[in-house]
Amino acid sequence: MQYVNLGKSGVKVSRLCLGMMSYGSPDWRNWVLSEDLARPLVQHAAKLGINFFDTADLYSQGVSEEVTGRLLNEIFQARDEYVLATKVCLPMGDLPNQKGLSRKHILDGLDASLQRLGTDYIDLYQIHRWDPETPIKETLQALDDIVRAGKVRYIGASSMWAWQFSKLQYTADIHGWTRFISMQNHYNLLSREDEREMIPLCLDQGIGLIPWSPLARGLLARKPGAGKLTKRAQSDIVTPKLYNSERDATVLKNLEKLCVSLESSLAQGAIAWLLNKPGVTSPVIGATTKEHLDELVEAIDIKLDSQQMEMLESGYQPQLPPELTINQ
Repeated sequence: MQYVNLGKSGVKVSRLCLGMMSYGSPDWRNWVLSEDLARPLVQHAAKLGINFFDTADLYSQGVSEEVTGRLLNEIFQARDEYVLATKVCLPMGDLPNQKGLSRKHILDGLDASLQRLGTDYIDLYQIHRWDPETPIKETLQALDDIVRAGKVRYIGASSMWAWQFSKLQYTADIHGWTRFISMQNHYNLLSREDEREMIPLCLDQGIGLIPWSPLARGLLARKPGAGKLTKRAQSDIVTPKLYNSERDATVLKNLEKLCVSLESSLAQGAIAWLLNKPGVTSPVIGATTKEHLDELVEAIDIKLDSQQMEMLESGYQPQLPPELTINQ
């Protein structure tokens, strides 16, 4: 396993981050694994050297955090052996103050997450989306306060427009508040719209990129029409909103062609492309088998030259970005 700094911060994270959304309660999504089924996978991830784990209060409506906390406390001997990330913003209930980035919800949400995770602090606390209804000064001061209180080590953000992230960052600078060190954005071979503004902004500001859905919800891991769809793919209503089989066909063909020459899997080729892109620190991978984990970790050692990168990117068609309110 390789370890790199997350953005300009001093914290070291593994080149791949294990996304914990797949573990929690199948009552939330039928493809989610229970704690007993998740345990051997998280154990295997730790053996492979993964030290970076990402969840959110939203996932399984808190159960993912509970499972994450228990498993990490079982597997690791000390709290400083792993880097734990979670998020706040998206609805945790139907009441008006159970969502958003108000001071009230951030403080309430943090305390609830800490209790579910069974820890005294969170390494990376991320705002899950932009909140248009709360003044950003209120949000930023609350985030700064929880860092100064020692409950959070670093703060990060997730999918939003570049102008919004820029406004957050320079407002924090003006007031001497804590800066964001990471952006968890939607970025993969089939979704490269962030290359217009968000990624150049993050490169300029030294923000670490930890992309979600690096395999495009599985589309970059299997040949079109090949094999039985996973339980998640069968019930996923978000994928058609994010991707288009006709538009993406050339990219998938180029990926398949390259992977044949590399003697690698499609998933390995897609992850290798991401890891060879500037600014990408640690893609957030989902895994429901040990073999899948082994496969993706092996991709870390694949180096692509400029011609191979160009080949993978040549078939991409620019598109209108999806609504940023879509839940992961």
